[in-house]
Amino acid sequence: MKKFFTSESVTEGHPDKVCDNISDGILDAILAQDPLARAAIECAAAFDTLLIMGEVTTTAQIDYEAMARNIIKEIGYDFGSFAYDKCKIMVAVHSQSPDIAMGVNASLENKSGTEADEAATLGAGDQGMMFGYACRETKELMPLTLSLSHRLAKRLTDVRKAGTLAYLRPDGKTQVTVEYEDGVAKRVDTVVVSTQHDAEVSQEQIRADMKKYVIDEIIPAALMDENTKLFINPTGRFEIGGPEGDSGLTGRKIIVDTYGGRCAHGGGAFSGKDPTKVDRSAAYFCRYIAKNMVAAGLADELEIQVAYAIGVANPVSVFVDSHGTGKLDDETLAGIVKKEFDLRPYSIIKTLELRNPVFKKTAAYGHFGYKGFAWERLDKVDDLKKYL
Repeated sequence: MKKFFTSESVTEGHPDKVCDNISDGILDAILAQDPLARAAIECAAAFDTLLIMGEVTTTAQIDYEAMARNIIKEIGYDFGSFAYDKCKIMVAVHSQSPDIAMGVNASLENKSGTEADEAATLGAGDQGMMFGYACRETKELMPLTLSLSHRLAKRLTDVRKAGTLAYLRPDGKTQVTVEYEDGVAKRVDTVVVSTQHDAEVSQEQIRADMKKYVIDEIIPAALMDENTKLFINPTGRFEIGGPEGDSGLTGRKIIVDTYGGRCAHGGGAFSGKDPTKVDRSAAYFCRYIAKNMVAAGLADELEIQVAYAIGVANPVSVFVDSHGTGKLDDETLAGIVKKEFDLRPYSIIKTLELRNPVFKKTAAYGHFGYKGFAWERLDKVDDLKKYL
């Protein structure tokens, strides 16, 4: 049976990703000075204005405006109304609510005496459900559609910054549709590339260059055929982009950030949040669990959900769906998760070393599937193989 599935990505110059980059850049600067800081930093950008807002409780000394201008310059906005040295920046940051801090500083289990170990000293920073996912479609155990979309978006940025295609500007979007037959990827059906550009270049040149320098460099030739459809700047022009062309907001690209729509999403965003926020840290840990379980051979595809109550250390539920690929039933797999992985926030932070300033690297081209992130390690595979 044939099926078609699509995922998208965006470049670091997309208005939402500009906001994500600034939020995570500020977070990293805070954690570099104060690893125990609490932060939930969000940005909104529109035309010539940036608003930095949220809650920060820290001993760190940060010049928010200077940091934001440096990041905007690094992305490439040295022109137009949102140029790094021209845009207006407003800062509206306050400390964490004491009502929230009360639950995070000491978990319900710790206060009630039901648990007394070190990991019980930290409660979840919010309620909610988080998901993790892994599958065997790519060597990094990520969905093929998303992997190709991210690589296309990153390639757009690379050829711009390297000067290969000097007429490109920072904003861009990519999208890949793959045809599956009986669950196996057979071919790339459609590729969409939309890239911001200067006024002088023709659309004919853009289309030729995108095919040569971007698409052909990323999409494997074996997955392309005479019926593969290419849509390159399909509107016919993309000169105005970034916050000048559309508003941006931290955390609005949550599907781009995760698995490209291949599994459920709890709704919580990542960027700008310190690791006591389980929206971020537990989602990273779920990816860590799913990847190790798939790599260990317990399933070919695995989706995990955990849910928390604010101020409570232990998750209120753990759910596993192997989509029929599990070597054991899903209830047994969920039991293995609970036995082998400590899902309390303190343990997650310690295991994944999330007090370190590692977050700005996640702000564009996805949070998963890359070497160097602690949540991508495969250090639990041998422990999990005993269950086969």
